[in-house]
Amino acid sequence: QVQLQESGPGLVKPSQTLSLTCTVSGGSITTNYYYWNWIRQPPGKGLEWIGYISYSGSTFYNPSLKSRTSISSDTSENQFTLQLSSVTPEDTAVYYCALGSGAPLHLTYWGKGTLVTVSS
Repeated sequence: QVQLQESGPGLVKPSQTLSLTCTVSGGSITTNYYYWNWIRQPPGKGLEWIGYISYSGSTFYNPSLKSRTSISSDTSENQFTLQLSSVTPEDTAVYYCALGSGAPLHLTYWGKGTLVTVSS
């Protein structure tokens, strides 16, 4: 059973960079055809896909966020990270990491989510 755990600061100031880490257990992030996603949900709104890093290290981002988004991985620690730059209060959301298996957006395992508030 794959388990994912988000971690990082719960409060970020406007204009700064939001940085979160997802630690994976029960499976390797280099397993073929695994895709490691970030998704967020602003308060009172629906889910928004941010992007993913694949088992081979390829990255793909939501076009609306691409210019501000960087997803990377550390295979030795079996974890991947999200960096979202130039944040505003509209970036306040619960942030989830999730595994896509077989197909990138076939999300089979999710972390519990972590609330990140952007505020001065």
